[in-house]
Amino acid sequence: MLKRRLMAAAIAVAFAPLPALAASKDDIAQLRAEMRRMKAEYESRIGALEQRLQQAEAKAATPSSVAASPAPVPSAAPGTQAVAQSTPAAPAAPATTVAPAASSSTAAAILAASAMPAQPAAMPASAAGANAFNPAISAILGGTYANLSRDPKQYRLQGFMPGGEDIGPGSRSFSLGESEVALSANIDPTFSGQLIFALAGDNSVSVEEAFVQTKGLANGLNLKAGRMLAGVGYLNSIHAHAWDFVDAPLAYQAFFGGQYRNDGLQLKWLAPTERYLELGFEAGNGGAFPGNDRNKNGFGSAALYAHIGDDIGESASWRAGISFLHTGAKDRAYTDVDSSGAAVSNSFSGHANLVIVDGVYKWSPNGNATQTNFKLQGEYFRRRESGTLAFDTTGNGQTGAYASAQSGWYLQGVYQFMPAWRAGLRYDRLSSGTPDIGLVSSGALSAADFSQLSAYNPKRLSFMVDWSPSEFSRIRLQLAQDKSRPGTNDNEVFLQYIMSLGVHGAHTF
Repeated sequence: MLKRRLMAAAIAVAFAPLPALAASKDDIAQLRAEMRRMKAEYESRIGALEQRLQQAEAKAATPSSVAASPAPVPSAAPGTQAVAQSTPAAPAAPATTVAPAASSSTAAAILAASAMPAQPAAMPASAAGANAFNPAISAILGGTYANLSRDPKQYRLQGFMPGGEDIGPGSRSFSLGESEVALSANIDPTFSGQLIFALAGDNSVSVEEAFVQTKGLANGLNLKAGRMLAGVGYLNSIHAHAWDFVDAPLAYQAFFGGQYRNDGLQLKWLAPTERYLELGFEAGNGGAFPGNDRNKNGFGSAALYAHIGDDIGESASWRAGISFLHTGAKDRAYTDVDSSGAAVSNSFSGHANLVIVDGVYKWSPNGNATQTNFKLQGEYFRRRESGTLAFDTTGNGQTGAYASAQSGWYLQGVYQFMPAWRAGLRYDRLSSGTPDIGLVSSGALSAADFSQLSAYNPKRLSFMVDWSPSEFSRIRLQLAQDKSRPGTNDNEVFLQYIMSLGVHGAHTF
């Protein structure tokens, strides 16, 4: 049977048409040419891989090799935040090592090379070293349209001495919000640094943060030096573009004048425990409200705080904290209106002690925060000030003792009900109390001469809904009813945009 098949094949080949046989020879020649081309290509590719491997081994063996900076961490997607209190940069992926083939002409070498995509030529070591220290640069662009039923120039928090710059709803109509330009990089294996410029709508430029910090001291310690947002409370250390509402809570406006930042030192300790526990200490010049520049040596302010947190199953987590801030002021001025209706300039000198209790709870089903999630957040403030109060410092000035105990709180909830869409509700309330003014107690002046300090409980209710088509953009609508002044309701409508350019670091939990 086998012989018959072989004979039939031989007859078919013998009597095959000559054009067809010629075509077969052409096909064979073409296949052989293609195989030679592929063989040369794979030999060249394997040679390049072997050269790269040798360069990498030589670079690794050189003690003076400069380590490349770790890849910057992209910002958390809108509606979510980084789970860790401080998210380190992601380590670079390990380089793939290819063993050199014994013979590049072998089939095994060809198959191994064909499984790998073509790689670009290796970057010279000098270029890699130069780029390793280039800072990551990012920018945040923001703007707001505001429709306010009351004149914002007349805004005040009744019962509280004004201070700081970020108080009130801002200006009417269109306005350019505070833009942010950030530069950050690893300085060397021991230090990293960050510089953030704030560009206001009035064309002024200020340094929001500028600090250097250590990269993991022993025993969970970390030291930071420069200008920074203080770690007291919860919201204070979060940049404004990452807030869930357009403006700061009333408590932050009353007790910090917006946000509390200081020039000084910060030392944090992260406990080596399963449950998150962080302790912090800060010392600075105390130049920010409720303090001011006192032209003194040493520390002008000091802060202590503790944060604790943990997970609740796979879908929820929480964090709570308590903070204490001690600072002082000398001739901290503010304007007021006396009993005759005349404008006067008063000033406070003394000390301020502030206690903050904060908490946050986050829920996302099975940890998938990109679909739906919920965040409940709140803080309670209590401040005591004692010292002297000077009346009408530019005219017939008088000075007497002063003491006050004031408090405030806010509670807010934000629910992401579908990808890219969130809604939130916030309630603010302050209690000014009745201050003890020596000039009034002695009968030298009347309480009407200190109209700004007349007792009142400001409050506000805000609702927002925002849309974030990506982690780099957000558009927000906010409605609020502000009752910060007696007998006055300010109905506010805000439309805000926040756009992120470049790589921005992850925010805190």
